[in-house]
Amino acid sequence: MTIEKSEASIPDQHLSEPHREGLAQRLNWLRAGVLGANDGIISVAAIVVGVAGASTTTAPILTAGMAGLVGGAISMAVGEYVSVSSQSDSQRALIEKERIELAEMPEQELAELAGLYQAKGLSPETAQLVARELTEHDALGAHLAAELNIDADDVVSPWHAALASAVAFTLGAILPMLAILLPPESWRIPVTFAVVLIALALTGALAAHIGGSSKLRAAVRVVIGGALALMATFGIGWLLGTTGVV
Repeated sequence: MTIEKSEASIPDQHLSEPHREGLAQRLNWLRAGVLGANDGIISVAAIVVGVAGASTTTAPILTAGMAGLVGGAISMAVGEYVSVSSQSDSQRALIEKERIELAEMPEQELAELAGLYQAKGLSPETAQLVARELTEHDALGAHLAAELNIDADDVVSPWHAALASAVAFTLGAILPMLAILLPPESWRIPVTFAVVLIALALTGALAAHIGGSSKLRAAVRVVIGGALALMATFGIGWLLGTTGVV
């Protein structure tokens, strides 16, 4: 008897639940993408609003914004790559360790798998039957799922996370750049505040949707944080500009 779960075998009411392969990969780049866009919006908006608070000249605003965009995108990509690389290296090491154990001591591993299912509430006979049938179908997959909650075909990719983060940061950063450069000088600050806060509400709600949590709570949280960042940098820029420091 083989145990498989295909998309066709999943009831219609459960198709939206995460039963399909590649979930970790998809959530990985989605998470990196949403967080990257959010960081791009906030960090570059804070930079350009701060410069605009000190000077209404377009050149320094554009220069500071571009520097923040390029530097931030590279920083996000490198940070995601290093972080996810460590995670994927650990996953691969655990998978290889389990593969070696299955090759060198299969009976002990079978007993361990049966013990895990027995600990979850199955009777010893049922646990032994389930462990044996799963082992016959896919020994490595069965042990990784039961012991480590890992799918050998679903190891997170650091390159995907890095690229998604860099692209998303860039796209997010472009928004405050356009918001502060396109309107007339007298409208730059209020337009940028409005555009940025609306964008942050959307990214916060999207992040909550991906994680299955409250969209309103997440949106309010990120909007408050973004507003505080914008007010702080604008206040510092305005103070430096009015005092003649810059």
